[in-house]
Amino acid sequence: MDAIITAAPPHTLNWTAGWFLVLAGIVAGALLGLGFHRPDFLGGYDSFRRRLLRLGHIALMALGIVNVVFGLSPWPEPGSLAAAVAGPAFLTAGITMPLVCFLAAWREKFRHLFFIPVIAFTTAVITTAFFHGGGS
Repeated sequence: MDAIITAAPPHTLNWTAGWFLVLAGIVAGALLGLGFHRPDFLGGYDSFRRRLLRLGHIALMALGIVNVVFGLSPWPEPGSLAAAVAGPAFLTAGITMPLVCFLAAWREKFRHLFFIPVIAFTTAVITTAFFHGGGS
């Protein structure tokens, strides 16, 4: 194991933000875990509030890792139009999905904002999968 990787990830911002999202997910999980042993915590296991908080915690972890993976991907090529669309779209999804989950857990009317992370994530996936410029 003599090889040392010295090059930065192709999509550095997504790679860095992804690890911050994962860290935020760990912190959120730890904080939520302080009360999960109580059956009535946040209205009980099946309550809307508790489900949204769990979803927000998982969204931080999952979309954080998706950003890390995109950050390491050679496609779309950095500097390309596809990268300029996909990178910010992955970041937007990674930030807004847990944010909307947490806001909707606080005030249910915020659930109407879920279209923002859904559109961002869909845009990122389609751009990366079909317009990456890396051949077939």
